[in-house]
Amino acid sequence: MSDTSHEFFTEYYINEQIKQGESMDRIKLGRKAEEAAAEYIIEQGYIILERNCRFHEGEIDIIAEHQGELVFIEVRSRQSSVHGYPQETVNYKKQQKLKRLANHYLKLKRAWNRNCRFDVIGILFDEEGRIMSLELISNAF
Repeated sequence: MSDTSHEFFTEYYINEQIKQGESMDRIKLGRKAEEAAAEYIIEQGYIILERNCRFHEGEIDIIAEHQGELVFIEVRSRQSSVHGYPQETVNYKKQQKLKRLANHYLKLKRAWNRNCRFDVIGILFDEEGRIMSLELISNAF
C-alpha cells in the first residue's frame, strides 16, 4: 500500500471511529498504546510482521513472530483501573472474534502449518497520558 493510500485509509478509519462515537482523545490514546506495545515487544525479541491488519469482521492489532511462533496480539488500554485492568476486557466473545480473524490471516497467507498463539498487552495510562503499567500476557488464551 502506498504512503498516500495508507494515509487516506487511516484518515477514513479515524473518521469512521468518530462517527461511531469514539472521541479523538480515545483514538489517540489507543494509537499511543499500540505504539508503546510495538516498542515493548520489539525489545522482547518479537519481529513485527503486520500492524492493524483489517478484515471485514474486524482487525488484529499486531501480528508478530516470536520464538518460532506466529503471534496475534491484542492491545488494550485504559486511563483508570477502577472498572478493572485493560487486559481483563478481552472476554470470551472477543477471544472468539480474534480466533476467527487469525484464521482469515492464516488462510490468506497460506500459513496453516505455523504454530500460533494469542498474546494480550494491557496498558494503563494516568490522566496525563503517561504509561503507568504495561503487562504482556503470553499465550493468553
